[in-house]
Amino acid sequence: MPKLKSHSGAKKRFTRTASGKLAYRKVGRAHIMVHKSAKRTRRMRKTGYVSPTLMDQINRMLPYA
Repeated sequence: MPKLKSHSGAKKRFTRTASGKLAYRKVGRAHIMVHKSAKRTRRMRKTGYVSPTLMDQINRMLPYA
């Protein structure tokens, strides 16, 4: 069977944790931070984790991750 290609965009956005979850950086931190509340920016600092409903879909995009 031939090798599978990984999705280029998914490769850059997701990392596999030791427990097997997929982690990603939350969006919205690039610029125009002045208009966003402190509460909102604190929430964006934390690591996001992929929900179980999307795990299969993203696992297909990252066959070797």
